Amino acid sequence: MDIEVILYTRRECHLCEEAKATILGAISSGLLPVRFMEIDVDSDPLLVKRFTDDVPVIFVDGVEAFRHRVTADQFVARILGRTHGGPVLADEGCVPCRGGVPPLRGEGITELARQLGSGWAVREEHHLEREFRFEDFSQGLAFTNRVGAVAEAEGHHPDILLSWGRVLITIWTHKIDGLSRADFVLAAKIDRLL
Repeated sequence: MDIEVILYTRRECHLCEEAKATILGAISSGLLPVRFMEIDVDSDPLLVKRFTDDVPVIFVDGVEAFRHRVTADQFVARILGRTHGGPVLADEGCVPCRGGVPPLRGEGITELARQLGSGWAVREEHHLEREFRFEDFSQGLAFTNRVGAVAEAEGHHPDILLSWGRVLITIWTHKIDGLSRADFVLAAKIDRLL
């Protein structure tokens, strides 16, 4: 079964052309099970309103996967992850939420929580929370600084409570006052810091 990849672009957009070339180059071997479609948002007033100039945007099987830039390695990893039982969340980028979309609920949260694994708790279908334990304050502080560096790189910032031997991290998407895929991606990236 082919994976649907939709690239939303606008005319005369160099980032859009780069994204298209990257995707077409990655699927040119014919080894990736991809059905590719490009949609010019300029042809539909509703799409212009939805995306404005914030393109390119790449959806994989109906889920926003990349915005603005994607490398061939990132694209292939996402597609291969989907064909081998689901994407590896920590390998994805945190796609910024622009608002206007509903927060995840029910099965959407359950599936992402399953991919994330143990340790993280979903609280009231609103936020993710995990407590990390350390032997002393300095180890917790070092971990907090590593989390901060990842958060800055991803442009997605959790709430962090640091105390002696303990770091509590809470993640949700403020723009939608609830959970988005990016929250689970950030949680998976934080887990890799241990």
